[in-house]
Amino acid sequence: MGRLLTVFCARPVLDDRAHGRSRCQAPLPVVEVTSRHTPADAEVDGALEGPLPRSGVGADGVMDELTRLLIPNGSRFSDTGFWGFITAGPTTMPTVAGTAAAIASPQRYSITAFNRVEELSLEWLAELCQLSPRMKGVYVSGGSVANLVALGAARQWAFESAGLDPADSGLDGRPVAIYASSQVHHTVQRAAAVLGLGRQAVVEVATDTRQRLDPTGLAAALRDGDRAGRLPLAVVATVGTTNTGAIDPLRDAGELARAHGAWFHVDGAYGLVGILDERVSAAYDGLELADSVIVDPHKWLGAPVGVAATFVRDRSILHRAFAQGPADYLEGSFVRDGDIRSSLDTMGIPYADLALELSSPARGVMVWAILRELGRDGVRARIVADNDLARRVARLAGDHPRLEALTQPQLSVACLRYVGGDGDPDEVNERLLRRLQRESPFLPSATVVGGRFAIRPCFINARTTPEQVDDFVATVVRFGDEDRTAGHGGAVVGT
Repeated sequence: MGRLLTVFCARPVLDDRAHGRSRCQAPLPVVEVTSRHTPADAEVDGALEGPLPRSGVGADGVMDELTRLLIPNGSRFSDTGFWGFITAGPTTMPTVAGTAAAIASPQRYSITAFNRVEELSLEWLAELCQLSPRMKGVYVSGGSVANLVALGAARQWAFESAGLDPADSGLDGRPVAIYASSQVHHTVQRAAAVLGLGRQAVVEVATDTRQRLDPTGLAAALRDGDRAGRLPLAVVATVGTTNTGAIDPLRDAGELARAHGAWFHVDGAYGLVGILDERVSAAYDGLELADSVIVDPHKWLGAPVGVAATFVRDRSILHRAFAQGPADYLEGSFVRDGDIRSSLDTMGIPYADLALELSSPARGVMVWAILRELGRDGVRARIVADNDLARRVARLAGDHPRLEALTQPQLSVACLRYVGGDGDPDEVNERLLRRLQRESPFLPSATVVGGRFAIRPCFINARTTPEQVDDFVATVVRFGDEDRTAGHGGAVVGT
């Protein structure tokens, strides 16, 4: 077990209790791991190719290859400077909890402590995010599936309202519409495709100058859809867009959805927990109007990848939309008279009929571990600290003569670029991004804001410090200045 915990703690979280951060504590052995950009030597290449071995190397051999060849050549998601995607290396306690569940309760169903904590953690997560007590949830594998489940509920509700049960008899071919901003996550279009509605059912609504859903444009799109006879299936608002961290005007969107008889879905995969930062909590006004909400604990809460939750106002609609048919091997295995004496006498809370998976890990224990370790105050401190980092980048960029802040962050996404050169700023900053990812400890990604290429760090990494953020901004300036002196612009002026 000690060797296994060594793997858990390969990149320990910084000891920063003031910000609600956690760490691996002694006496667990800790190994320091530095990921290479690509597997680079013959031994690694040999381990990653070749035919199925005839004879195995045994457990010790596998552990040796894991720790010596694979882990050092893994991804850089756990590096302290990884700010690219809206996910990062998980913190310690949920990783330990998930591994414990994989051994002690490899399925989330049956009457076990893990089945019970699945529901408890959903209740805690809803309370953390200030959802109504009426909102009940189910865990799924990520935001893609969470949005699919939420829009599946919306489809069920919309067609039931029109006198049809789509889960039972299918769709009747009538035109439908899902209204969302141009900044909505592309999983919404994919969900529409998978649900048989078609990607073209997603009506793109323009955004304002802060990349938020424009209520005037939404109202016009809804009116146009009504005149065209399209069933208004759902309005989707986002709290924390992937590109810039923008928060859509929830009250305006929710009231328009209700006025037109549409389901109101809030995609909070990244930004829902941002409501804990009192400086931005007013932007969440109208959240109580939502019929469904999603949040991904594997994003800002630091759970291992593969943990998201869909919450709906009435969980029975999930059962009608996703319940599987009866199977003798299941129903015949359980007691019928309520005389429960064994963990296998019943399925427990029937999550398998509320989403897409029958077989599923016990994801809730990972969320439980996070909330049990940190509590509401610890999570809030982490959110505030990360939002501070994004504001720090915007302030430093705004104060520097050769940098430009393209947004004023609402949450923990910052967008900046170097503007000190004479060449095309987009091309310059694309080169700088490549250098940052290949030559520095900093790993942001990129986006486009108002038609301009931006370097985009997203701060949800519990390992990041303000000093690293300062070094990152200084490195952008240094790389930009070097790009100019390499022949891409004139002489550098100022400091």
